Amino acid sequence: MKQLVRSSGEIAVTIQPVRLFGDPVLRARADEVTAFDRELRQLVGDLTDTMHGSGGVGMAAPQIGVGLRVFVYDTRRDGRASSAGAAGALVNPTFEVVGEEQQTGPEGCLSIPGLRYDVTRAMRVVARGVDPEGEPVEFDASDLLARCVQHETDHLDGVLYLQRLDQTTRKGAMRAVRESSWFAAGKTVMSAAEVAATREAAISGRGR
Repeated sequence: MKQLVRSSGEIAVTIQPVRLFGDPVLRARADEVTAFDRELRQLVGDLTDTMHGSGGVGMAAPQIGVGLRVFVYDTRRDGRASSAGAAGALVNPTFEVVGEEQQTGPEGCLSIPGLRYDVTRAMRVVARGVDPEGEPVEFDASDLLARCVQHETDHLDGVLYLQRLDQTTRKGAMRAVRESSWFAAGKTVMSAAEVAATREAAISGRGR
């Protein structure tokens, strides 16, 4: 599969293919990052460009086949960047739920393109971790950013958002996955452009 490459300073950033539902890397717990080096910066650059190329607001390293505890996020692209730290990268992340308020709303995943289901998450969390240079990071996240932090951290634990659905909805979601063109074709990897196109086609179809 062709990869698109652009230069970002000393690093050649590559838009990577996206791993899809069915790839074992998505169901495995990712490893802690211990080396804060050029390879990690390369990974963060690849993740960021692949996320943008796929039309997403977050992406975890396993989604491009790398089993490390890293995710990137950019909720500004959704026009709702009301929380601090609306764009960046978090390495070895954890989060703490703040309060009891919850949010229920549509959620999708770049590794399950074309599908969206309502998921209940905490409305507010405090996210902690380190940046790609190994410096401590902590920020409050609410609304969309809080949802993103929880969704991407799930990815690092081998959990897909479909597992957060109630039993009845999950059965329907799994049927929709099996009926999707990419799953029926046996695909476990797709280009970022294909993921974006599948996502947009699904959104357009729901709008009719």
